[in-house]
Amino acid sequence: MAADSNETGNTKDTAPRTVFVRETQNGKFQQEIITGTHRLLADEPTDVGGLDSGPGPYDLLLGALGACTAMTLRLYADRKKLPLTRTIVRLRHNRIYATDCAECETKEGMIDRIERVITLEGDLDAGQRAQLIDIANKCPVHRTLKSEIDIRTVEEPVGA
Repeated sequence: MAADSNETGNTKDTAPRTVFVRETQNGKFQQEIITGTHRLLADEPTDVGGLDSGPGPYDLLLGALGACTAMTLRLYADRKKLPLTRTIVRLRHNRIYATDCAECETKEGMIDRIERVITLEGDLDAGQRAQLIDIANKCPVHRTLKSEIDIRTVEEPVGA
């Protein structure tokens, strides 16, 4: 963390898109997540040693995809003046055998599968519903998850 950071991880030069995560030292897994003025906890369920005080990492990932999907559909429906009154997104993450995914590039071992079920409320015709489902696949988080991702990890020494 930068030398001018305070206990919360906020710095005078923290970019709006920076997410700060640190152990709370409450329980084995509990983490505090801070982004801008928002704070939330992440944890693991009690059956794996957590306190169950917040969503787990995959729950947060699915939540990001679901929120982005619903927001993208809202933006599109409003722009196109579609009678979408509400969107509900239900997601589930599983690990499956690559051989069970005919359209996947990976053919051996295990792959991650995210099942996304979208409920579109409103007086929409079949064409509008198909349009919205197509747009759901264009949400920025969906596109990020489907693209090649380069994650660069470095250590920042204490007090640096």
